[in-house]
Amino acid sequence: MSRAFSLVRLLVAALTLGAGGWISLALLSASEAMPWRAAIIATGALLAWLMWRLRRPMKEAAALAQMADQTGDGDTAAIVRTPEIIEIAAGLARARASFRNRAEELVRRVTAAEGILEALPDPVLLLDRDRRVVRANTAARDLLGVDPTGNDLAGFLRAPAVLDAARAVLTDGQTREIAYRVEVPVERHFGVRIAPIAGASEDKGPRAVVRLVDLTAVKRAEEMRADFAANASHELKTPLSAIIGFIETLRGPARDDVKAQERFLGMMAAQAERMARLVNDLLALSSIELVEHAPPTMAVALGPIARSTAQALEMRASARRMRIEVSVEDGLPPVSGDAEQLAQLTQNLLDNAIKYGAEGTEIALHLSLTSVPAGMSGAGKAVALSVTDHGDGIPPEHIPRLTERFYRVDSARSREAGGTGLGLAIVKHILGRHRGYLTIDSAVGVGSTFTVYLPAKAET
Repeated sequence: MSRAFSLVRLLVAALTLGAGGWISLALLSASEAMPWRAAIIATGALLAWLMWRLRRPMKEAAALAQMADQTGDGDTAAIVRTPEIIEIAAGLARARASFRNRAEELVRRVTAAEGILEALPDPVLLLDRDRRVVRANTAARDLLGVDPTGNDLAGFLRAPAVLDAARAVLTDGQTREIAYRVEVPVERHFGVRIAPIAGASEDKGPRAVVRLVDLTAVKRAEEMRADFAANASHELKTPLSAIIGFIETLRGPARDDVKAQERFLGMMAAQAERMARLVNDLLALSSIELVEHAPPTMAVALGPIARSTAQALEMRASARRMRIEVSVEDGLPPVSGDAEQLAQLTQNLLDNAIKYGAEGTEIALHLSLTSVPAGMSGAGKAVALSVTDHGDGIPPEHIPRLTERFYRVDSARSREAGGTGLGLAIVKHILGRHRGYLTIDSAVGVGSTFTVYLPAKAET
């Protein structure tokens, strides 16, 4: 017990005295002839000496750890004083500055890429390897109506051919191009190009880009050319044939007949006017169709348009002893629209009422605020514009086809009245652009009411 107590006392003294104490104890133990105690004390002295030798490297290591937390503050001399540490600190500071510059450059590039993506007029989607949308630009969000980010492409483009093409591109990395068509709210055509992103990583980042190019205007131009060849040529053939026949008569039998010349020239003028109206209506229809996919956003008051249009047609109405009565409900809100096209819509409806209403009757033009009718997309309120005539009416079987191009209930009467067969087709396409709706109510022998509904513009 006394030996153990003595050993503990010596160890405590040696730890207190440091390396010098260990050496002194070693000498003392040797003088007292305590070999076992001398061996232990000698070993302790050696360990103390090693710790003393490692004191400086350990301080330097602690300084390095502290400097790693404070790198970039610039005052490395305040942390350590040895040349080696100062050199290491300077190197770390340079590395940190270089990393910071590279990070800032990367942020600038990413910001520029984001700006370019948002500014693109075409809808663009970025897909990950699982066909989920990781990014969509403004044009894509407008087209889809929502932000598709984070969702599978199949939830927004319900086109099996496009989805299969996207899956194939993500699998084999080969670019594909395919056609895509949107049916509602109006028909639109797109060319879809799906391409892999070069250098894409294997994580959840973008792996492919989907670009939709709007080909609606091109498709409609093609359809217009086909329609013109099939229908307009037929419509123009009749007045041209009449004019040619009158010219031949004037050159032959009626060469010296003044009365016949006056009569035939009047007929030729009427046919020429008919062709001019036809060409004007075709041009109007073409211009409307080219922009039908882009709804207007300007706030338009329908009351002044209705009154000015009715006033412009007063002379034509009075020629048939007809009167146009305009009534506008108080507090009528504006609609989102194109003022020129809405004036043309109103004019076409009034023009039909003048042509096909009975002479000496009244035409009623009424504007009111109502709920969105069944069959019209959207909710809320709509401005209703109705035109009522008192004429022969329209048989029910003809009503569904009235907005077709060149469709007429009575072709002979329509041509005699100067109709081109395009008036209601123009109304239909104007409503298509304005996301509006048309209803036709008619009773044979009583008259007809044509009502268009336009979404009321929400207050901001």
